[in-house]
Amino acid sequence: MVTPEDDKRSPARRAQDERIAAEPHLPPLELPTDAAPTQMESHLRRQHRHPMAVTGVVENGLVRPLDPTVKLKEQSRVIIVAAEEA
Repeated sequence: MVTPEDDKRSPARRAQDERIAAEPHLPPLELPTDAAPTQMESHLRRQHRHPMAVTGVVENGLVRPLDPTVKLKEQSRVIIVAAEEA
């Protein structure tokens, strides 16, 4: 059996949570009757952002690709994989 934990929220946060919970639910979306259901994957494919792997270095918090032909958009998200030095 799970033992409930003590509520560690501040009184202001507790009041805000109660106020949000008391708001009426949003009405269902008005869709045409002939609307076909689609999978989430088809929606995500429309973003035209495909992951790519490039080699690069991080200098002073900035990512610099080693291939000069690679251009990253401003505000791009990157995953840094560090290699151990021998």
